[in-house]
Amino acid sequence: MDGNAKLTKWQSKYYNTACLMNEALIALLDKKEYCFVTVKEICQKAGVNRTTFYLHYETMDDLLAETLQYVGEKMQRQFAEQNITFQRDVQNAPLEELCFITPKYLLPYLQFVKQNKKVYMASFNQPNIMKTPEISQKMYQDIFEPIVARFNVPEKYRKYLLTFYLTGVGNVVMQWVNNNFAESEQEIAQLIMHCVNFGVTTCQTGQNL
Repeated sequence: MDGNAKLTKWQSKYYNTACLMNEALIALLDKKEYCFVTVKEICQKAGVNRTTFYLHYETMDDLLAETLQYVGEKMQRQFAEQNITFQRDVQNAPLEELCFITPKYLLPYLQFVKQNKKVYMASFNQPNIMKTPEISQKMYQDIFEPIVARFNVPEKYRKYLLTFYLTGVGNVVMQWVNNNFAESEQEIAQLIMHCVNFGVTTCQTGQNL
């Protein structure tokens, strides 16, 4: 077996073990708060030993960060077909019909967050975990960039707008989670759309900047 084959085998083994521990944490969060979940419980639930856990992670927060990414990847796969449709709509829709975020795409996202609320609640209470530049970059490439390009927003302003909108939308969702989903997904979607769409449609060709 050559070096590349060994590496692939190890990566596959690492991934499968990590998935077991991700799923173990998700299951345990349905029964208790994150601060009460122990490494011992994770290992028992995942069927691994403590040595294996510490081979993958230094702390429980490392596992939580990976589990958040694991859940996010599930969401991306779930919405993959919708994203293709979204990108086609962005390219073909008249400007007057082009919205930055619509219920068609926003509601499934909010519903997914609510379905996985225990992971999101635990993560939002750990500020150091909510650093996901790779997710932000993907959102920029797949969603934000095509829309601001259609509106002829100058390229030099685009990443500033990305930071503004992702921070704003993220904080709205975080507040919704921390408020234990007191409002419906529809209410939060309408709030986000009002804030986001107003900003994008008033930032064409750099005017008012």
